Amino acid sequence: MKKIFADVIQFRGSHYDFGHMQGTLLKDSFLVKNREQQWKVRRPLFRIDPDETKQVFERLAPFMWEELLGLQDALEWSMEKVLMEFGGYRVNIKPSGCSILVGENYMIRNYDYHPKTYDGRLVVFQPSDGGNATLGLTQKITGRSDGMNDKGLSMGYTFMNRRRPGNGIICHMIGRLILELCANVEDAVQLLKDIPHRGSFSYVLFDGSGEMPFIVETSPRRVEVRQGYTCTNHFKILTEENRRVLDDSNKRLKAIEEKMHLNGLEAFHLLNDTDKGVFSKLYGSWAGTIHTSAYFPGRLEAWCTLGGDREPAIFNFGEWVNGTDFTITKIEGEVDTDIPFVNMEKADWFK
Repeated sequence: MKKIFADVIQFRGSHYDFGHMQGTLLKDSFLVKNREQQWKVRRPLFRIDPDETKQVFERLAPFMWEELLGLQDALEWSMEKVLMEFGGYRVNIKPSGCSILVGENYMIRNYDYHPKTYDGRLVVFQPSDGGNATLGLTQKITGRSDGMNDKGLSMGYTFMNRRRPGNGIICHMIGRLILELCANVEDAVQLLKDIPHRGSFSYVLFDGSGEMPFIVETSPRRVEVRQGYTCTNHFKILTEENRRVLDDSNKRLKAIEEKMHLNGLEAFHLLNDTDKGVFSKLYGSWAGTIHTSAYFPGRLEAWCTLGGDREPAIFNFGEWVNGTDFTITKIEGEVDTDIPFVNMEKADWFK
């Protein structure tokens, strides 16, 4: 078993200052050094166009460009390099897993991916220059793999396929934009219809209004909306986009659907316990469960744990928004793998 951790990072202020603070933390870190090494092995299958990317952000969320400028200044990098690592536009995504269950007052999510991609950061940010306050797990620093905002809107996504990517924004930056720009599910659905999508993902949206959650199926070709309580890694409407082999996705979906009508703690353990059929140990296949998170919109509370068979760390986001900082500075856990985590140790990209 490998002991791992995720830092809890809290910030109130402008997006530029937030970016600068993150850049200062990242400079000379394992995370940055490992990411730089990967390009010696992996050939980027995308093109970086700073002018085009700037135009996209200025249309959708100008403050995100300010955050990227803060990162650039602190890291002393070119904008091309900042966008290569953190820009969230025109980037390919590897296959992954992920499972989501929504109940009467909660959304629980397993984040299944590869250790060499994991940021190991839970970030809480209250901007002073526009946008909602947010809490979420990061991906590529600026993006969010799942999270909740101060309006109670919660979001998580699941991967569908990597065929025929288009010019557009990638999943974790889309997750960030949903949380910062949208007040409710309806706003988020409209945003997902309006923006260009790089890849094919389902976004699960829940705001605690009493309505059934919305699941938005997206691809570079079209966007469809349905309602439901469970989501793994296949589309229900955009079936022509599905991967050919869906056995694991269907198996996890069945395990969840057989145990519906659970309370929040029971649902958390359904996804986090390693003997329930949902938690995955397929780390070498880019589909091992790294964190389990839970969001409770009605009381603005979030839970998170790393690895399986664990009790969650609990965050009262409502109190944080009102000025009370979290005392937790690090989440610790264990996972059953010897693959390096890029936020805490040197990663050999040649293996």
